[in-house]
Amino acid sequence: MPVLTDENPAVDQLLESCRQGDRDAFATLFETYRDRVYSIALVFFKGDAAAAGDITQQVFLKLMSRMSQFENRADFSTWLYRLVTNTCLDRHRSLRRWVFFGTAEEADSAGPVRSGRSAEEEYSQRQLSEVVHSAIAELKPKFRMAILLKYFDDLSYEEMAAVLQVSKGTVASRLNRGHRMLARRLAHLRGTEV
Repeated sequence: MPVLTDENPAVDQLLESCRQGDRDAFATLFETYRDRVYSIALVFFKGDAAAAGDITQQVFLKLMSRMSQFENRADFSTWLYRLVTNTCLDRHRSLRRWVFFGTAEEADSAGPVRSGRSAEEEYSQRQLSEVVHSAIAELKPKFRMAILLKYFDDLSYEEMAAVLQVSKGTVASRLNRGHRMLARRLAHLRGTEV
């Protein structure tokens, strides 16, 4: 199966097949983008795998029902990220409070990572990663989403502006403020390898 990027003509053909009700095409679309959607939602909801799974389902249900609305004026990935962002923010607004289900058990159950590091180094790295993810999860949603889109999905400022429906200047401002907040929250980690 070819890699699906917005520059690949296979995406246009796949999207057209989805618009015509081709279930196999939609399954391919789901398999291609599922992990990206889930990852954003997982970090946004502080490691809550159930919430991330729910968001992933909601996004793809919306995608299926709104596929005819996609008119190729923007890249498909931009449209998808906008759906993810709006679904996360809508869910956030609807919750009165958040419950954080720790990710340590999930990380432990995933099994050891074979990277040539000692078990102690792996444990330290996992703890450091959890501290950083927790700090990101504590940011206000508009700053958290900017950080997630930039560093977890490597979107450009232009792409982020399209997804968040704000100007590039607002994107830069949110990233700048998010960086400053994270720097304060993670100041105790200076000198620690990430």
